[in-house]
Amino acid sequence: MFEGMGLGGCILQAEYKFFKKAVMVFFFSVTTPFGIALGIALSSVYKENSPSSLITVGLLNASSAGLLIYMALVDLLSADFMGPKLQGSIKLQIKAYIVVLLGAGGMSLMSKWA
Repeated sequence: MFEGMGLGGCILQAEYKFFKKAVMVFFFSVTTPFGIALGIALSSVYKENSPSSLITVGLLNASSAGLLIYMALVDLLSADFMGPKLQGSIKLQIKAYIVVLLGAGGMSLMSKWA
């Protein structure tokens, strides 16, 4: 739900023409039902503990984690850290770095139980 709201806001802010917006909304709306149908179709031939399945799941998890880290660090945090408010205060920069490290540590700690 929140991804759809976030993506909708980004598409709206990008000020694309109506047709391009409609195409983006269509493809976003189709991906989940397509994934569900694909999962149902493959469930009969999928062997959960086979080496190829484990390798595939590991590669997909690693690539999605890498994309998430890249988006967080490069697209989101860099814009905040390069802003004039943070650039003007060393004390605020140190606090921001500490908070980011505490957040990363907290997420790592929570992953122990995931």
